Amino acid sequence: MACGLTKMVEETLYERLTPAGFESRIKAAPIAYLSLGTLEWHGPHLPLGSDFLQSQGLFKKLAERVGGIVLPPLFLGPDSMREVDGVEYYGMDLSKTAPDSPRQLKGSAYWVPDWLFSETVEAVLKQLRRAGFRIVVAHGHGPSTNHFVRNGESLGEKLDLIIMTVWRGEEERQPSTEFQYDHAAANETSIMMALHPDLVHMGQLPTDSDEWLLGIIGEDPREHASATHGQEIIDIHLERMESMLKKRLLELRREKDA
Repeated sequence: MACGLTKMVEETLYERLTPAGFESRIKAAPIAYLSLGTLEWHGPHLPLGSDFLQSQGLFKKLAERVGGIVLPPLFLGPDSMREVDGVEYYGMDLSKTAPDSPRQLKGSAYWVPDWLFSETVEAVLKQLRRAGFRIVVAHGHGPSTNHFVRNGESLGEKLDLIIMTVWRGEEERQPSTEFQYDHAAANETSIMMALHPDLVHMGQLPTDSDEWLLGIIGEDPREHASATHGQEIIDIHLERMESMLKKRLLELRREKDA
């Protein structure tokens, strides 16, 4: 009787690697993937960790294709904040999609001020460079990703790192097919449907299309979200990022050999 062969999948998660496994992967491709997550309301139909579940899902696929190591998510992040009658409200608490805004949305527990996030990011990047990484791809929660867009070049120069996000440049961006480019609406819901269908609960959304969706910004997921669209978004950015990262790795190897 023939014995079935099980395909071995290499470990890509930082926390699960032994030192030898870590050394092997970083030698082959010194890329760190950092999910910028939150624990934040993403509508009644998506999990509170949607920000990092999406980016982590993409990063695992990239690490399998290109190499590199996927870090644990950084769930603390910056966002808008306003104090009303002695109560602090953050991010989607202030969303105009809520009729009684501001209101504290259930489950949100992630906010830190910009200065603290900035110092945390620089400390993380410094440690990653010390560990031997040369490229860092960071993506997830919008305000956190924007921090890397604004500061990535200067931080990269300071720490001798190539810092990237998954978003295309402003002139190239196409909102419907960017990666994580709304808030719990058709874009993010579609990505979650493709990556984690068991965690998407569309039945929790109001069935009346005229009824407002609390804390959701973007196209109505009830009408425009699908796993097919989510996979399309994932495939677009897998191909883009694979090409870009391989080019960067080649440049680093040439630099080392020069």
